Amino acid sequence: MGETRDGISQQWDPQSSGIAARLQTHRAHGARVYDYILGGKDNYIVDREVGDASLQIWPALRVHMQEGRAFMHRSARYLATEKGIRQFLDIGTGLPTSPNLHETVQAVAPTSRIVYVDNDPIVLAHARALMQGSSEGKISYLDADMRDPERIINSPELAATLDLTQPVALTIISVVHFILDADEAYRVVRQLIDILPSGSWVALTVATDEFAPEVLTGVAKQYADHGEPLVWRTKAEAERFFDGLELEEPGVVQMHKWRRDPAEIANIADQDIAMYGGVAYKP
Repeated sequence: MGETRDGISQQWDPQSSGIAARLQTHRAHGARVYDYILGGKDNYIVDREVGDASLQIWPALRVHMQEGRAFMHRSARYLATEKGIRQFLDIGTGLPTSPNLHETVQAVAPTSRIVYVDNDPIVLAHARALMQGSSEGKISYLDADMRDPERIINSPELAATLDLTQPVALTIISVVHFILDADEAYRVVRQLIDILPSGSWVALTVATDEFAPEVLTGVAKQYADHGEPLVWRTKAEAERFFDGLELEEPGVVQMHKWRRDPAEIANIADQDIAMYGGVAYKP
């Protein structure tokens, strides 16, 4: 079995590792649907069914997802370049699609350190096999659900990789819509923010149906019918995730409009983007 420089397995056996029992291939998973729509191959029939049905209802879904990746890249690059952040905690990693967050920030600063968190075993297995960072930096992978922030906060992976006395960028991209209960969603995000030292940053996106409500009702039904329900939130509800933080300009906006060239923004229809995004500073 091959290994990386950090001793992380390059190959994985889903049977011997216990992954097979946790895959739940009868249910769709957001990360695998995302992978399928973006042209990946790490997905199952049920994920493809959701993806195909959703694309039939809303053909712009692929554009929307591509813009989600673009927001992640812009915000991470901005924090690494403009704010000097060298530590990142990424919640809801998803299946590896290059360039990944560590590739973006380590291209700016090779010493950057990243902890990836996801709760789908196939995501973590592929991440361990495929993601290799710079020799100067460090990457860790944590198998955890963001609904259990204490598991993340108290994990040895976090402690061994990030120095919580120094600023950290918390990135929560395309994931809070899978926490249906509003109180729970705000609670878990707040618990993660609370562990960050002053001088840290948060980049977060929140799904919304405010720009295409009728068609997105159908998309949500497809996800729910295949075991992966999601919830849309208003702009005011999105802004609430940033309570107590100082929003960076231009505030909470549709994610394709966050620090983007106006000419590029003009090429994307608002109704094709179903997510708000924002970046904020923790004083």
